[in-house]
Amino acid sequence: MGDVLLQRLQQTKPFESAAHEAMLNLFVASSYLRQQMEHMCQQHGITMTQYNVLRILRGAPAEGYARCDIIDRMLDRVPDVTRLVDRLVRMDLVERRPAEHDRRMKMHVITDEGRQLLDAMYDDVHVNQEHIAERISEDDLRTLSRICETLYSP
Repeated sequence: MGDVLLQRLQQTKPFESAAHEAMLNLFVASSYLRQQMEHMCQQHGITMTQYNVLRILRGAPAEGYARCDIIDRMLDRVPDVTRLVDRLVRMDLVERRPAEHDRRMKMHVITDEGRQLLDAMYDDVHVNQEHIAERISEDDLRTLSRICETLYSP
């Protein structure tokens, strides 16, 4: 175990523990998957973080989400969601409007253009998912998901 990781890290010294090896493997695998997704997103003119916000808003109720609701649902917490959403608004992918219950609060909804972009990206996203499914059995994928949830659950 760990030969591929040792080669990837160009390391000859064994790992301190199984936990150390697993942590490094998660970091390398995560980095690899992120690079694949970032490359695909760049081909569509957005970042992976912008893609994540669009997916969140596609699943939002009709009135949309406030900034804090978007933050709570993001895969990665970024320091300035306001600027991130501002860019999506300038790209006509997201619309910002006053909340019905509190005019001071702004709600965010995905536009038709944003939905069209996600639809256009669907096949490329699916290719990335299939790449994983081709390499890992369904049972192992479920086990991997369970293990990952164990790591980050409260």
